[in-house]
Amino acid sequence: MTTTAVPAQHKPKLNFWQIWNISFGFLGVQFGFALQNANASRILSDLGADLHSLSLFWLVAPIMGLLIQPIVGSASDRTWNRFGRRGPYILLGGAAAAIGMLLMPNSATLASFITPLFFGAMMLAVMDASFNVAFQPFRALVSDMVPDDQRTLGYSIQSFLINIGAVCGSILPFVLTNVIGLENTAQTGDVAPSVIWAFYIGASVMFGSVLWTVFKTKEYAPGEHGLAPLDAVPEERSILVKLAEFWGLMKSMPKTMKQLAFVQFFSWFALFIMWVYTMPAIAQHIWGVEAKWFDPDYLASIAEVPAHIAAAKGTAGDWVGIIFAAYSLFAAVFSIFLAKIAKKFGRKLTYSLSLIAGGLGYLSIFFLQDSTLTTVNLYITQIDVPQGAVSLFIPMIGVGIAWAAILAMPYAILAGSIPIKQTGVYMGIFNFTIAAPQIISGIFAGWILTAVFDNQAIYILMMAGASMLLAAVSVYFVKDGVNSHQTDAVTV
Repeated sequence: MTTTAVPAQHKPKLNFWQIWNISFGFLGVQFGFALQNANASRILSDLGADLHSLSLFWLVAPIMGLLIQPIVGSASDRTWNRFGRRGPYILLGGAAAAIGMLLMPNSATLASFITPLFFGAMMLAVMDASFNVAFQPFRALVSDMVPDDQRTLGYSIQSFLINIGAVCGSILPFVLTNVIGLENTAQTGDVAPSVIWAFYIGASVMFGSVLWTVFKTKEYAPGEHGLAPLDAVPEERSILVKLAEFWGLMKSMPKTMKQLAFVQFFSWFALFIMWVYTMPAIAQHIWGVEAKWFDPDYLASIAEVPAHIAAAKGTAGDWVGIIFAAYSLFAAVFSIFLAKIAKKFGRKLTYSLSLIAGGLGYLSIFFLQDSTLTTVNLYITQIDVPQGAVSLFIPMIGVGIAWAAILAMPYAILAGSIPIKQTGVYMGIFNFTIAAPQIISGIFAGWILTAVFDNQAIYILMMAGASMLLAAVSVYFVKDGVNSHQTDAVTV
């Protein structure tokens, strides 16, 4: 196929609300993603998953990201119709994710021919696949539409909306229970009403915000304002050719990229454990729920779960949303200062100290076991929870600092070490350093929890803390090719 030269044209300057509209759908996508992160383990556990299998169910997230984002990115480059270039994929991903969110918490009602647990796992796969269909085009849309001199503003607005969506999605089940008054407890095989309605609202917010972006944003046509025309997009190559090229790039990847892969492994291994096992860990360690109440075989042997156990698990599940919202908020605040801190102290030191903060945050949870009930005023409501649960806000500061650094620092370091012409390719390959440790964690974490830690989930969080500290040590061996005191803007 012949290629057509792309005319050198400047993109028109956009006003604030045009940029806002381009990124607004990301608020809803992150709203839904945060709901999933905070509640998927809770739902799957209520539907009958044991602690060993929880991490296996969560494997679908990194696998879907690994498979779908490159495919969607390539396909959207070759698309143009009345919904635009990126719009069709954003719309498709948002609609499919909304359907998955509506169906997953209703697995016990809808599953007629398969077990509710398997149906719930299928809907988790649908949601993850759909979120990933939407994620990549949203990032590309900002690049397509926003001129270079407004790019920082564009991604800053996107970052703001992402964090707002994450906070609101995380706390929603808690709000529905403690402000609206919905029940947050469930027997085995059912899902708490507060979680079901949270997913209903989340699906509506997500799809509504996606529709807002698709219909409020008029994408530039191929070849317009410097965008590549469709006939300038390279032809699709066979899978064998792609694998050969990929293997060649893997062998010749810059040394800094290989060194960062070790840091990425330990940090994302830890994050995956946190997302999967925080709920059972704090339910056991702080609310005093014994491990047997997470064992499907034991639950099948009794008539019903005692009310106080169901209440403890429900409150712990709601509190996970609160502390996950807290670390997202702390990450958003820290990201504002991250560039200045990195410029003053250097990228490597900033990165390492941030990871240490996260590792110490995980490890400190072990010491927060005070079961004394205390009244907490969250402004929207008051709630009685164990003092240990209130103290969890302290480690979440460290986790938020680490999360902000993980989202920004490796890319800031990597950018100076890869060839400019191959930036996109190597950034795609670098995505493997995010997915691979999560897949390994998903395969082995559940077995370690059962075989080594006797289903005491607090110890798997301690292992996550140790892994995060190893990530901090690994930063020492990374060669930052650019003078770290001349750091460009780092944003999350």
